[in-house]
Amino acid sequence: MVLTSEEVNIIVYKYLQESGFRHTSFAFQYESQVEKSAYRDTHIQPGALINIIHKGLQFMEIEAHMNEEGELMECNVPFSLLEPHHCELTGNTFNSEPVRTTTTTTTTTTIKRQRKDEKKQKEREKRARKESTELDENESIKKVIKEDEEMVENSINNTPPPPTPTTTTEIDLNDVIMLKGHKSEVFSCAWNPITTSLLASGSGDATARLWNVPEDKEAAIQPIILNHLPNLNDNKDVTTLDWNPTGTLLVTGSYDGQARIWTQKGQLRFVMAQHRGPIFSLKWNMKGDLVLSGSADTTTIIWDPETGEMKQQFEYHALAILDVDWMDNTTFASCSSDKTIYVCKLGQTKPLKKWVGHEDEVNAVRWDPSGQYLASCSDDMTCKIWSLASDKPIQQIRGHTLQIYTLQWAPQKDSGILATASFDASVRLWDALSGTCLHVLNNHTEAVYSISFSPDARLLASGSFDEVLNVWDTKNGSLKKTFKADGGIFEVHFSKNGDKLAACTSNKQVVILNHMNK
Repeated sequence: MVLTSEEVNIIVYKYLQESGFRHTSFAFQYESQVEKSAYRDTHIQPGALINIIHKGLQFMEIEAHMNEEGELMECNVPFSLLEPHHCELTGNTFNSEPVRTTTTTTTTTTIKRQRKDEKKQKEREKRARKESTELDENESIKKVIKEDEEMVENSINNTPPPPTPTTTTEIDLNDVIMLKGHKSEVFSCAWNPITTSLLASGSGDATARLWNVPEDKEAAIQPIILNHLPNLNDNKDVTTLDWNPTGTLLVTGSYDGQARIWTQKGQLRFVMAQHRGPIFSLKWNMKGDLVLSGSADTTTIIWDPETGEMKQQFEYHALAILDVDWMDNTTFASCSSDKTIYVCKLGQTKPLKKWVGHEDEVNAVRWDPSGQYLASCSDDMTCKIWSLASDKPIQQIRGHTLQIYTLQWAPQKDSGILATASFDASVRLWDALSGTCLHVLNNHTEAVYSISFSPDARLLASGSFDEVLNVWDTKNGSLKKTFKADGGIFEVHFSKNGDKLAACTSNKQVVILNHMNK
């Protein structure tokens, strides 16, 4: 048997990805150099690391309970990965025959018993996916519930109505176009806001690509390749991208900390290299005259896209910034692994607000279409609604049983409808201001990474690492359409006219679903 650290590293890297540790997997990929490994594109079954560890435990248990005669003694205490094992032997043996190198009744019986434990362990693993190991986590959450009991009461006690039964339609393959060309995972995608057939995608292969997507799936597609080399380190991931409001410029962010501005024809205008860590979020303001970036270096920067120069850098957070969002053309919110949210304004040397309330990393922030309310979601399994008029959340939303990874407001002003996606494999629709859960959308089996409303808010798309893309009816919560991709889905995005839906995947492809308005 030959076992190398390179093989171990690639299995650990895949485990981090499938468990939802997206930013941790980025860091591990860079430090372990797995992107240079010959095994990088090797197909590894989901759960491989857990399976290997469990088989090792099975062997250790057999070894610990075998007597000098080669008989396997029955023990009442289950074998644990972390805790020392203290035998409570029953005096019985599973089998009087000695254990041999081939599978015997003894080992078969043991393995059957272990399989039951393995199934339970997998369920525990699913429930605990990406969950903090701090022993006082439950106490912290209980404390928050107690402190906000009156605010949370509506969402805790509320049971959403069941979805109206409708016929789920498998996506017609004639309406599916596969965009191939990327050499690594595709992490992000965004439709042009004006040219509705133009899509941008960003990948771990050090490129973004511009695709002119035809209606005919048989038509040849030659993307414009936006090369992000040379970069400042060995990691080549294009982590995020965003079009300006007029659709003429694309900004991309990379794991090497550089932001780049490109024309619609693929010409590089500026490389902006002030950050000293990976860029996790980039946004144009509504006017299109400023770009905002948030980085793992704990800072946010506002850039001038006309010159490529930094206008202001904000250094308030203590840990990596995970998301940013504009409230208006000069005011924005940022959230961080440090559990805080800041609201800052261009030209101001102090933040307008510092909001503290989440008990764990804050993964995403979004202003509602009116710019009056900010929604935030966190690893503490809650979503909070904030107003500049208050230092505390005006509403706290509970219902998810694992970390909430992302959220989106319905695009209509004053609708107050908010969608949240969680590692508990569900998507929920809320009346945000009342905290009422309108629908629980269940058809995924793994963490949901991305959601996207159609422009008319009639549909909501969700993508998961279970490789399933679902399209839901937001009015009654029913599942309208579903599509099985060939890889985990990192991001989904409806086109501006709602006719096309894009999904970028871990298998180097971008999936396009046409005729979504049907």
